[in-house]
Order: sequence, then structure tokens, then C-alpha cells
Amino acid sequence: MLRDEIKTIMEKDASIKSVAEVFLYSSFWALIFHRVAHKLYRKRLFFLARLISQISRFFTGIEIHPGARIGKNFFIDHGMGVVIGETCVIGDNVLIYQGVTLGGTGKDVGKRHPTIGNNVLIGSGAKVLGPIRIGNNVKVGAGSVVLKNVPSNTTVVGVPARRSSAKFVNKKESPSDTIDQIRISDPVQLEFNKILHKVNKLEKKVRDMENKK
Repeated sequence: MLRDEIKTIMEKDASIKSVAEVFLYSSFWALIFHRVAHKLYRKRLFFLARLISQISRFFTGIEIHPGARIGKNFFIDHGMGVVIGETCVIGDNVLIYQGVTLGGTGKDVGKRHPTIGNNVLIGSGAKVLGPIRIGNNVKVGAGSVVLKNVPSNTTVVGVPARRSSAKFVNKKESPSDTIDQIRISDPVQLEFNKILHKVNKLEKKVRDMENKK
């Protein structure tokens, strides 16, 4: 398990120079603490599990509830301010940046946090809220607020998040492997462009009608 965590960080962070540096990463320790806390949580040792998660939060700045289920090759880049809720489920090969919240929307009971698919990238400061499902190969733009299900192979951006025209179709490299959270088309701007195009066409028609008089 430790070998896998080290390998993931080495692959995902271009700034790292040696294996020794991995042990200085807050995300590395947050995940190690979480693996222990999650085992205690599954044994219903809730207080001990929560105690370990709070110690981890104090030292790393990353808050992962011990009930959250996290898959393989998970990486939090930088990590400060990341919050992951109790009923959150995260798939394999997921990359999230600092300030991301995978949280709930109120005092709901049962499943109240997101389910994140495989090969997902979630940009800095993004908020994914409620018992929604984020599909595989999804990219969530920095600062976005996601409140609805997101289908696989989709890019979403904005507040609230909307589907971008960009689709992820690269079969050799997933969004979490590209480590690119900025090259995303703006769906709002695209809609404005469509409206402007229609207005220009209408204005031309009006001018043509006036010239015929």
C-alpha cells in the first residue's frame, strides 16, 4: 500500500525530485492516517477513528471523515482545506486540488455525500455537494459548485456547474493524469456567443427589410 501511495505522488507531482520528498507531503500522511481510521470505523470504534482523523486534520490541514471510502491511486495536490464527508465514495486514480469540498447539503440521513468515479480531476476550490454521482473521466473546473449528477467523459465548470462543450475522449490518458485544470471552455460564454450570433442575424434581416422599403 505504501509503495502505491509513493508511486502515485511521484507520477502526479512534477515538482518532486526524490522518494524522500514524498514523506513531506501532507496528502501522503492524510491518506495513511485515513486508512487506519477507516479500519477502526468499520470495526465500529467510532471515537478512536474520529480521534485519528482529527489528529490528521491538525497536522495536515486535510479533513477526511473516517467513514469515507477511497480507492487506489488517490492524490490530493497540496491539500490544505480539503474536506471529504462521511458517506463519500471515491473511485480509483482520482486527483483533487487544495480547497476542494466533497460535502453534504444539510441534515440529511443516509447517503448524503458525493460518489466520485474513476480517473476524475477536481480543480482547486471546487465544491461537490450532496448525494450526487460524478461519472468516470470527469473534469471539474477550479472554483465550480457541482450540485447535480455529472455523466462520464464530461467537463463541468461554473457556479452552479454546467457542462462544457469539451468532452474527454483521450483513451490513453485520463483527466487525472493530464493534471490540467485550466484549459476548459466556458459554457456561459459559449451561450453568450450563440445569442450574439442570433442578434447579429436579426439585425441584418432588419437592415435588409429597411433597405427594401
